[in-house]
Amino acid sequence: MTVYYAFKQAESVDDGGGGGAAIASTGWETMLTALVASGLAVVGTWPLRTERSARSVSIGTNALASSIVLVCRPRLASAPLATYREFTQALSDELPAALVRLQQENIAPVDLAQAAIGPGMAVFTRHSGVLEQATGGRMSVRRALELINAELDSYFAAEHGDLDRDTRWCHTWFRSHGFSEGDYGSADTLATARNVSVAGLQDAGVLISRGGQVRLLRPAELNVAWDPLTDERLTLWECTHHLVRALHDPNGGIEGAAGLAARMGEGRAAEAKDLAYGLFGISERGGWRDEAGAYNDLVIEWPAIIERAREIGATGRQDTLGI
Repeated sequence: MTVYYAFKQAESVDDGGGGGAAIASTGWETMLTALVASGLAVVGTWPLRTERSARSVSIGTNALASSIVLVCRPRLASAPLATYREFTQALSDELPAALVRLQQENIAPVDLAQAAIGPGMAVFTRHSGVLEQATGGRMSVRRALELINAELDSYFAAEHGDLDRDTRWCHTWFRSHGFSEGDYGSADTLATARNVSVAGLQDAGVLISRGGQVRLLRPAELNVAWDPLTDERLTLWECTHHLVRALHDPNGGIEGAAGLAARMGEGRAAEAKDLAYGLFGISERGGWRDEAGAYNDLVIEWPAIIERAREIGATGRQDTLGI
């Protein structure tokens, strides 16, 4: 069965029955879950640029740029159960080769994450189920998508640590656009693959979306009153760029960046610095000299920033964030 999918990604709040609110996608994950529950295996996903951005209905609006084609086949009745280890090992073994093939087909960077779901879900759906390592229960499609995205990130070796979904979206978008505008449809296609939404990312304070265009906020545009201790949707992307903002603020400098680092906690702050290191390389390759210089400054000044952050933490004038 071939499925043509075109649906604007959105988010909803899902408490998961555990009492703690979490962000869940609508549409994409639900549709994949239904296909799997119907006994189908997803063997391929391909983005098609069928939605012409220049058509009159798209100009100045948040219109989709791509439709997604899914290729499905009936799952074998004899399909075995897989352990968590068997599933993740199969992803590590098979997904890199699939990504090479996709890149050889000249898939656009913003579409690559979406296309990679096909071979990843092929591994997941060829089994009758995958057992979670901790609970022994059946793995959900959402969890499978998270693991597929993590494997995709490992392949590019451009990201550090256990990145949150918002940061993964920002990192992939930055590789293609930097801080320049891109069309909403491309942003939404990538958001679907990353299991987030453009509206949710805007609410998180990392981008601006208007007139059919999407753009990451530059460090200088970020809210100077931001506090990692009170941010309900804290992302590593924000941490990195608020550190850059504070360091280059005439009223901040090393002292301002150190104050933020102390409130983030040393572990999270170190991850933010590592992300800046990777973004410097992307900026260099993209010829974005101002951006490269800003990330470079953060890395160079890091010893002084973290030393001062430790002093601030020791005096008790600022709380640390234990994440």
